Amino acid sequence: MTTANPEDASARPARTRAPLGSGIAAAWHSISSGIASAWRSVREAVDKPLASYYLLLGSSALLLTIGLIMVLSASSVRSYLVYDDSYAVVKRQLLWVVIGLPAAWVASRLPIKHIRRLAYPGFLVALVLLGLVARFGVAVNGNKNWLALGPFTIQPAEIAKLAIVLWAANIYAHKERRLGELHHLLVPVVPGLFAVIALVLVGRDLGTAMVLAAILLGMLWVVGAPMRLFGLSLSVLGVAAIALAATDPERLNRITHFTDPFKDYTDAGWQPAHGLYALSTGQWFGEGIGASTQKWGDLPEAHTDYIFAVLGEELGLVGTLLVVGLFFTIAYAAIRVALSTQDPFVRYATFGIVVWLIGQMMINVGMVLAVLPVIGIPLPIVSYGGSALLPSLVALGLVIGFARREPEAAAALAARRRNRSAGLSASTRG
Repeated sequence: MTTANPEDASARPARTRAPLGSGIAAAWHSISSGIASAWRSVREAVDKPLASYYLLLGSSALLLTIGLIMVLSASSVRSYLVYDDSYAVVKRQLLWVVIGLPAAWVASRLPIKHIRRLAYPGFLVALVLLGLVARFGVAVNGNKNWLALGPFTIQPAEIAKLAIVLWAANIYAHKERRLGELHHLLVPVVPGLFAVIALVLVGRDLGTAMVLAAILLGMLWVVGAPMRLFGLSLSVLGVAAIALAATDPERLNRITHFTDPFKDYTDAGWQPAHGLYALSTGQWFGEGIGASTQKWGDLPEAHTDYIFAVLGEELGLVGTLLVVGLFFTIAYAAIRVALSTQDPFVRYATFGIVVWLIGQMMINVGMVLAVLPVIGIPLPIVSYGGSALLPSLVALGLVIGFARREPEAAAALAARRRNRSAGLSASTRG
């Protein structure tokens, strides 16, 4: 019979449990290592030569796709009631996409010298069209900013946004070495843009005038205008905006009620209040595509100015943040292109397009969130409207073309074409 030896038992190491703190530290170390590794991967991807090109191309394509889906959903009820066809409005939008995509492709491949040659003619065409609107324009929702050309009705102010960016960029590129003098900084860009803004205001389109003013200030900032000039410009624009609002009872009513749309819910607050209802109903993940209730007549302009509210109701906070994130991704990639280029025209034109698209997006979103008054301005790329979509697509095509022409990006694309050709030749020989 054997007996246990106490000395043997004491010699064996005791089983110990790892402290809870060390387990948490190990888990945190694993998480932080994973985050650091993912961040390094993102940094490596962003630092690649074609990163700006693919960010611009992918974000623009995704925004356009989301826009078509939301136009279909937001316009389906109105299309059925007005045209007896739920797809009538989205079919028109698809037609503009079919026209706009080839135009954007041509713009992306057009040599920069040809783009610059079109700057002055484009600006003059925009001025003529705006003058025709002032004389023969068609009023829609109180704003006389549409022009009937045969079977089509266009909004020349949207064309003018692209025209003034290219015109101002071309002038500033010519004056690159003389921009330290205030006279060359202001003339002829500031008088020319004031003329465009004045023609837009003749049609009572305060929203578009605000975007044009933002483009003007953005272009002045990027060429190095002194800060005192911005103070003076903002003061003049602020006084002009207040004067225009005060002389229009409907516009004044909207501005005085935008902070609390429920105060005048049945009148001036109707549209912003229902926009807020739509956003609040969507919560985190939305009611699902096509499930919006506000588009059934309660929310005016659901497929144009207030499409962001329908998007929030159907796709939730996640969907709205995705759309805003895509706009800022475009801005990030475009600014990378502007900072890396040696061509002053590319730098000024790219920055002007960013100010235009991002500024208009922020005004539209602020309007839907009731932090800005309702001034009737669409969400770029997403809202319905060929007059707005076509110039926006061409502008994005130009920026994508600028990204393709970056020296490192052009070299990477050329190497990829050579490798593809070599692989095709090898497979043919095999």
